[in-house]
Amino acid sequence: MIDKIIDIDGDESAVGIKNVTYNEPIFQGHFPGKAVFPGVLIVEGMAQTAGAIVIAEQLAAGKRFVVYMLTIDKAKFRKPAVPGDKLEYHIRKIHRRRNVGRYEAKAIVDGVVVAEAEIGAMISEE
Repeated sequence: MIDKIIDIDGDESAVGIKNVTYNEPIFQGHFPGKAVFPGVLIVEGMAQTAGAIVIAEQLAAGKRFVVYMLTIDKAKFRKPAVPGDKLEYHIRKIHRRRNVGRYEAKAIVDGVVVAEAEIGAMISEE
């Protein structure tokens, strides 16, 4: 659900990008006549960007891990994302203990927060 990572700061933060385009299959039925990018896919993009932080840090250490979404807390959707929007997923580590991490996540379009949540992740060796 992300197109690329444009910034990553060790295991502390990252920014991922998702270009929302009309040709995505999800828009065939969500919603007829008023295309809206589903909130669940915004949350998935947040989780994938948070996972990229963990994976980049572990690859640098020569290890391979799988990251699983564990929790979604405090999710709020403030404005719809629509085709033509460039979603920026801004992720910041809140804390990490052993194999569980917690991340603050914001989805931003043109400087406006459209969604936010706290994402919990479980890190498992491959």
